[in-house]
Amino acid sequence: MERGGGLLHFSSSRIPASTPVRFFISRTRCSLRSGERSGNPEKSMFADRFRSFPCWTESFLSMYKVLHKSQYAVKVLSSCESQEVAMDGKEAARNKFLIDCKTDQQCVVGGIVALGKFDALHLGHRELVIQASKVGIPFLLSFAGIAEVLGWESRPPIVAKCDRKRVLCSWAPYCSNIVPLEYQIDFSNVRHLTPRQFVERLAKELRVGGVVAGANYRFGYKASGDAKDLVRLCEEYGLYASIVSPVMDKTWHGSQNGASVACNSGDLGQVSSTRVRRSLAMRDMAHVAELLGRKHRLVLVPMNEKYRFAESTIVAPKSCLLNQPPGDGEFNNCTFLLDDVTVGLCRLAIDSNSIRIELDCENLSEINLVQDGRCIGIEF
Repeated sequence: MERGGGLLHFSSSRIPASTPVRFFISRTRCSLRSGERSGNPEKSMFADRFRSFPCWTESFLSMYKVLHKSQYAVKVLSSCESQEVAMDGKEAARNKFLIDCKTDQQCVVGGIVALGKFDALHLGHRELVIQASKVGIPFLLSFAGIAEVLGWESRPPIVAKCDRKRVLCSWAPYCSNIVPLEYQIDFSNVRHLTPRQFVERLAKELRVGGVVAGANYRFGYKASGDAKDLVRLCEEYGLYASIVSPVMDKTWHGSQNGASVACNSGDLGQVSSTRVRRSLAMRDMAHVAELLGRKHRLVLVPMNEKYRFAESTIVAPKSCLLNQPPGDGEFNNCTFLLDDVTVGLCRLAIDSNSIRIELDCENLSEINLVQDGRCIGIEF
């Protein structure tokens, strides 16, 4: 899993080398019954210590090792957005600390994991992470390779993989200024687990502190477990559990752009990735923004000899797109970005084969998008 870099700023408060890791990683254990928390879960002292800082993007055990090597407490500032750091440039460069959990299972030790697919990173997903951040360090735990294992039709993601970190960073103000990290499990390794075996793996192998899930969450072999089973099993294994009510689509009226739309009774009126995809297909970008809590960003990377750039117009095949575009048509007053930097407004035309971008400015004609490795973003 890709992780953002960080800066470590050492303060003067010393930590004894003999201090056990349990002093920092106290696993919050609390059950939830009938939608209410049982008692007031005690948060990790380690989490509380760092909650006041702008962004938290370090795994518990990795940070613990740093603490013991340095004998100093540290402040962690995420590099995903501009932050003010109390050190000069040379010191910051020396203390740059790259963070990448990859398949390291210790990454989520003691954390509170939100369970789901998290394709769209929509408002419902954000609400899960908000609830997780109220208890401890939040993670998004999902499963890799579901479509391949189950034989589902391949389709582009709603959020480009390279753009997910930006979206998660934008959630920090809602999550006690903590940027949630993502952690994935290979679906083929867990698909045959019973609900009990799945929770047992969370508790004993991943050693998470707790879970947060939506009221309609299903888990275990053939989706045999539901939210009530999750709470019951988490209680047995000493994990905190919270079930979050669905976030409803306040703008939904059963039709879009004057056309009646059939809904799955399972998500009637509920914010969902399916609803986002449907609104994208219907080119209802205002509704997409309502569901996501932000403007939809289409990302493309021009490939050599597969795009044309003349004066203020870019034409590229759809194969350059990294995520799902809206349905074919024309779009005005879109925002054009190069590598996350806003350039100006543009007009967009999408057909079955290509995407045409007409810029309102002409100062990009000398840029070689392929040679420079530029990533184009279009916000609707």
